[in-house]
Amino acid sequence: MDEGQGLHVVIIGAGIGGLASALALAKHGIHRIDVYEVASNLGFVGAGIQLAPNMVRILQRLGCWEPIAREATELKIASIRQSSDDKELSRVDFAHIEERYGTPHMLYNACKEEKAISFHFNSSCTIKSWEPRPVYTVTPLDGAPYDGHADVVLAADGIKSSVRSRILKELDVDAEITDSGQSAYRIMLTRAQMANDPEMLELLESDQVTRWIGEQRHVIAYPISNKTIYNISTAHPDIHFAAAPSATYTTRGSKEDMLDSFKDFCPVVQRMLNLVPDGEVCEWKLRVHSPLPTWVGGCVALVGDACHPTLPHLAQGAAQAIEDAGVLAVVLSMLPNQSPSSINKALKIYEFLRKERAETLVDLAAASGRALHLGEGAEREQRDKQFAALVRLKKGPNPDKYLDAEVQEMIMGTDVMKIAQDEMRRALEVGID
Repeated sequence: MDEGQGLHVVIIGAGIGGLASALALAKHGIHRIDVYEVASNLGFVGAGIQLAPNMVRILQRLGCWEPIAREATELKIASIRQSSDDKELSRVDFAHIEERYGTPHMLYNACKEEKAISFHFNSSCTIKSWEPRPVYTVTPLDGAPYDGHADVVLAADGIKSSVRSRILKELDVDAEITDSGQSAYRIMLTRAQMANDPEMLELLESDQVTRWIGEQRHVIAYPISNKTIYNISTAHPDIHFAAAPSATYTTRGSKEDMLDSFKDFCPVVQRMLNLVPDGEVCEWKLRVHSPLPTWVGGCVALVGDACHPTLPHLAQGAAQAIEDAGVLAVVLSMLPNQSPSSINKALKIYEFLRKERAETLVDLAAASGRALHLGEGAEREQRDKQFAALVRLKKGPNPDKYLDAEVQEMIMGTDVMKIAQDEMRRALEVGID
């Protein structure tokens, strides 16, 4: 049961999935972990994320939850409002599930404390071959390419994953990236920027996440960083989106276009958007792809957005990448030996445990977005009746799936690491090799 701890694991990408995988593996006794990242450093990203209980459970086990909790803001209420007039359609108390919002850069800080983890920035990494063990090629920004050998490669290289393309090419199958037709602006307003507007300050001081919903678009906003910053994210048609750089789906946006996209939203939303300085508008294309036939090729596995990119309407993208990391750490640390066959079977167990769950949440996120973005008509009237019934009866289905009680139980009540331990024990009993 200790053989897996002698593995050499290479991780491609130092986003949330890559960092969480590195930390989880180190905490489970893997002694050599190399992380390759094409960026020069891990700078601050202008967005808050939801730290839901299924994610927090794993962060606690990795020993990095306390510093995150000190910075995070605990929210107790979700308010769903009509975009045009700020009328509240529904209100949900979710204090019982202890949702928090904040930033995950403490994952990187925690990784730096682990001697097993080495970071290699300014370095792209690709798979050269994977039989019987992976051979990878590293291309430093300022140096000559070189090859390396690993026992396991985890590709956390995002929606444009080159490793995913390589795996699918080997299988002679395809899973095209899909244009959702949506983009997102991500905005962070400081207390100083909001100080002269009592209505904005009330939102910043609240324990509330607010979503303004309208036809084909919405705005979600909440305080983060101990209520010193108000985080705003949108979803809207990407008709103004310029061609993105080749390596990313982000681009510098136009403030004029942003204001035009939300010109029919209520005054408080428009005032918040007007606070964004000219030249600091950043827009993200929102992309998904069809379900993959597999996440695994030999001793190589996909992680996070490389295998299950998710629209941000369920607030589970980061959490699902961290669930991937937790399960991978369990199955690889419990290997009976380091043979390629055993590693491949352990990675197949990871895929078996994670694929259906992640893809279900991808579908739920897309369905939630469709419900939130309805225009005038019978479907929207029915949706708003469901919102009203929730306020009146305190129960029933919620069109906003991220606030639906049954969906929350399915997502947050599942301990994926415990399930992985049980599954590996069963596999070992019958012989994993």
